[in-house]
Amino acid sequence: MTTEEMMQPPLENKSSVLVFALSGLNETMENRFVFFSFTALFYPLMVFCNVTVIFTITLHKKLHEPMYVFICNLCINGLFGTSGFYPKFMYDLLSHDHVISYAGCLIQIFVIYSSALCDFSTLTVMAYDRYLAICRPLEYHSIMTNQLVLKCILFCWLAPFSCMSVLIILISRLTLCGSTIEKLYCEIWAVAKLSCFSTTVNNVFGYIVILTYFGHSVLIFCSYIHLIRKCMNSIEVRHKFMQTCVPHLLSLINVTFALLFDVLYSRYGSKNVPQSVRNFMALEFLLVPPILNPLIYGLNLTTVRQQVMRMFFKKQVGISE
Repeated sequence: MTTEEMMQPPLENKSSVLVFALSGLNETMENRFVFFSFTALFYPLMVFCNVTVIFTITLHKKLHEPMYVFICNLCINGLFGTSGFYPKFMYDLLSHDHVISYAGCLIQIFVIYSSALCDFSTLTVMAYDRYLAICRPLEYHSIMTNQLVLKCILFCWLAPFSCMSVLIILISRLTLCGSTIEKLYCEIWAVAKLSCFSTTVNNVFGYIVILTYFGHSVLIFCSYIHLIRKCMNSIEVRHKFMQTCVPHLLSLINVTFALLFDVLYSRYGSKNVPQSVRNFMALEFLLVPPILNPLIYGLNLTTVRQQVMRMFFKKQVGISE
């Protein structure tokens, strides 16, 4: 070893990286109290809307059908995913040091991104449910049994958890040469970019997961093309499609473009974009889907809307069981 090599500082590796610094708020701290106030209003509202739909579906037997069970699962997942971001984000808004522990960073990655993948899985099984209900109504109840519904729910959670567990293991094996993450929260690619060496294995598996789950969207869109053709022949089927499938399609478009934008921008986006714009782009899939889903299904679906009104205005609204 030469004298010059001996004088160089040792590489900072994963054993010495105890905390990560989150730099996403550095350029917007002058407005932190405004952001905190907005978040303090938005997050409880989002929780309230999701919890309302969950309790409404849980408490009323007439809503114990596959479609409503999947909607309930979508709302539970929204609470799960946002819990990995908003409490920490609100704490950072009131703190001058925006740091997160190494273990906390990996947990945050797991929670946020397994929730995003679970959204795709849930929307996929919802599309299958709507296909059976509209195209094969006579066989619907014989196919969509309680056992199949349970298997679908397990698929929605176990597949994303398995994918994210592998990604977390791959990330934890990386030797890191830095500890600054240029986002508001921990993100897979942001951590991988800190690696001292090649991340080929991480990238290959990551792209496999991305293509697999965005492939879910392609399958859903194809199934909807088939459903639209089916709707052309019947006014009754067309009404059923508009009431139950259009909200589902809006949710799918919303979560697909929000997450696709985040994934592509984190890898190929320009640093010349203002920090505030980058923050909004990174937050879109944590802002819009969790509040939009319960509003879409809670307000648009007549059965759910009636039961919600009955819960809050039992005396004023005469809605029969």
